[in-house]
Amino acid sequence: MLSYIIRRLLLLPVVMLGVTLLIFAMVQMLGPYKRLALYVDENVLSHMRGDDWDEMVELYGLNRPMLVQYWDWLAGVFQGTLGYSRTAQMPVLRALGKYLPATAELALLSIIPVVVLAIRLGVYSAVHQNQLGDQVTRVVAITGWSIPTFVMGLTLLLIFYGMLGIFPPGRMSVWTIPLMRGGDFVHYTGMNTIDGLLNGNWRITLDALSHLVLPVITLAYISWALILRVMRSSMLETLRQDYITTARAKGVKERVVIKKHAKRNAMIPVVTLAGMTVAGLLGGVVITETIFNYPGLGRFAANAATQLDVSAVLGFAMFNAVLMVGANLVVDVLYALIDPRIRLE
Repeated sequence: MLSYIIRRLLLLPVVMLGVTLLIFAMVQMLGPYKRLALYVDENVLSHMRGDDWDEMVELYGLNRPMLVQYWDWLAGVFQGTLGYSRTAQMPVLRALGKYLPATAELALLSIIPVVVLAIRLGVYSAVHQNQLGDQVTRVVAITGWSIPTFVMGLTLLLIFYGMLGIFPPGRMSVWTIPLMRGGDFVHYTGMNTIDGLLNGNWRITLDALSHLVLPVITLAYISWALILRVMRSSMLETLRQDYITTARAKGVKERVVIKKHAKRNAMIPVVTLAGMTVAGLLGGVVITETIFNYPGLGRFAANAATQLDVSAVLGFAMFNAVLMVGANLVVDVLYALIDPRIRLE
């Protein structure tokens, strides 16, 4: 297994090169004069005349071949820098580190109901097929999977914050800013719920949780619905296998048949889906963070894309490439742990 993990990790640079090269090639379609706005302030551009444009294009090397420009950017990556983000007004690497804790906090709270609850309800629904509990679970799951993310988020925001005045958007309330910027408050992790507990300030933790309720419900409900449906289908297929019939014929208790024989084998497709879901949540959920004005990686990436902040977009793409390769690696290892028949070597 160790050699397999090493081989997969060696593929990571190749994936990152492919992703960033594709994005870089797409940006080249804008032309050198349009891309000049990525490097020069708008006020400066408005006062430029005649040959000034050509001089600035020459200065930033925007008229050179694409591969040469890409190599210059890649050389900076090898030196430990991903460039400067005009959107965040700071280096890209620092911006990723700044916004990652917010997205990680949102993702971690969403993952728990997504994975644990979806698997349990999927098993329950399959075991009690066509009964009342199964019918209710299926209706709720189909509804959750059918609702677009932005509709779900806006509806929750309208009801709970617009009508009831609870669970506000954003990440923290205004009154918490002086407390968190004070010298007594230590930012251990960058995740406000945890830092509030570590600093012994329950008000900070409760305020952070109140802002997380609606985005967590939005993410968890939609992802939960998909995993539940896959788990139910996989479990139903497994329960029809001959070895399940044999185990029951031998008098094995139904609880043991379900948990030890059926559930474990039905988990294979669910592990794949759950792994990709977790990677997607950690990579930043653009729509949800934008709707709830939540300052995470997703909203940062959306702002960078709308402002053609190439350095930030490339950095975000590299971050997601690492996440996806890592998630695939973890999923493959879990395959071998769940099913001993699977060999990775």
